[in-house]
Amino acid sequence: MSTESKKRVLIVEDDSEIRNSFSLIVNSSPNFFTVNAYGSCEEAIKNLNHDKPDIVLMDIELPGGMNGIQGAKIIKDKAQQADVIMVTVYEDSELVFEALKAGASGYITKSANYMELLSALEEITKGGAPMSSKIARMVIDNFHVNPNSPLTKRETEILQLISEGKTYTQISEELFISKETSKTHIKNIYSKLQVRSKSEALAKASLEKLI
Repeated sequence: MSTESKKRVLIVEDDSEIRNSFSLIVNSSPNFFTVNAYGSCEEAIKNLNHDKPDIVLMDIELPGGMNGIQGAKIIKDKAQQADVIMVTVYEDSELVFEALKAGASGYITKSANYMELLSALEEITKGGAPMSSKIARMVIDNFHVNPNSPLTKRETEILQLISEGKTYTQISEELFISKETSKTHIKNIYSKLQVRSKSEALAKASLEKLI
């Protein structure tokens, strides 16, 4: 089979051993080939238009300024046709769930063997979403958020990030907004929920299933 008819797989993984191993496995398949492999999100995003991936294998915890969750969000914005599969050490991590909310379609563990990796690629190609039952449960629970919430989608996102202990600066960076804008959103959240502190806002959010 020529490379034109194979699915283009992009690998983003800072561990060169894992990167090379995954690349070899992908290239051994008749249905996929590694179009490129990078050690950081920044490099991958810079070359996205050239690589034109169908599938991205994205490490969650990367060194440098951008982690895999932020990377997944940007890649899905810039290359909507690409399916992102997160690569993680901990399969039941809250980070995996956050990555799925950022646009990833599934995940595999770094210890995935030859068959597990190729099976995940095949599943994604067929419109599936490789993930464990625990993570699938977290995804389902997320749909049970109160439909009558007074908060906008952006305010809900910000409240979720506050619940994760993120600072104004981290919220601004993650959502690509200014620190002042994030402060304005938080002020609006407090006003709508009729609270005066983060702890009060989070207590009310938990009670009323706002996040």
